[in-house]
Amino acid sequence: MTGVSEGASGLPDPRLRAYVLGYEGYLLRGFEPGTHVGMPARALTVIITIDEPIRVPVSSHPEQAGGTWSMLASGLTVRPAVIAHNGYQHGIQLDLTPLGCRALFGVPTAALGSWIVDLEEVLGPAGELRERLAAAASWPRRFAILDEVLLRRIHPVPWDPELSHAWTLLSGPDPAVRVAAVAAEIGWSRRHLGNRFSAEFGVTPKDAVRIARFERSHRLLRLPDPPVLAEIAALCGYYDQAHMAREWRELAGMPPSVWREREVFPFVQDPVPAEQGG
Repeated sequence: MTGVSEGASGLPDPRLRAYVLGYEGYLLRGFEPGTHVGMPARALTVIITIDEPIRVPVSSHPEQAGGTWSMLASGLTVRPAVIAHNGYQHGIQLDLTPLGCRALFGVPTAALGSWIVDLEEVLGPAGELRERLAAAASWPRRFAILDEVLLRRIHPVPWDPELSHAWTLLSGPDPAVRVAAVAAEIGWSRRHLGNRFSAEFGVTPKDAVRIARFERSHRLLRLPDPPVLAEIAALCGYYDQAHMAREWRELAGMPPSVWREREVFPFVQDPVPAEQGG
């Protein structure tokens, strides 16, 4: 059986970009039924399905049983989730920033933690949103609907500049970033940074660095022709390939070579211009 992937990526309205990093519309069909791994990432995950609900038999929170959701939200985590599929998936994923969590849900990212929750628990009634997205005939129209709804529901909130700067540095692209150096830069003790950071984001400063490093390696591995593992490890700030493999076992449940062999969905979709996406 040969699977087909159709979808489109989109940027939100400029007024939303501090809160939402992007939209990813996906339509995957014709694949063999199975599972794939939901990976830790620097953004909170919001998923709105268009047809069938999403089934997560293994949550990223060790105390949460699996479940099925038509719309979900989840915070930051250092554990993978397992997503089951019957060969078909259709919906939109939003990558939400921690500031977006405050502005859209009214709570810090730590309030979600690694739990998966029904989107309506944090956003309020959203059934009409799902219906409108399902009725829309194109990805551009769906993204425009999201812009409209989110602009109406976003409420900007004050944001601690030191905490914001710490997040930017620790989750940023510098593979050599160090927690002690960030604490010194913002004028806090390392302990104070750890307490404030964990209370806001639900992960420690060290784990924020790990997640950012892991996400960089995951992105490179998703390329159709990725670099060799040793090169990826060096580019992403790991000590060596063995260090990267150990981190992958913890954050993805398997080493990168095994994930690459098992993942059946396309690594990088062929670009679909937004005005042509269906």
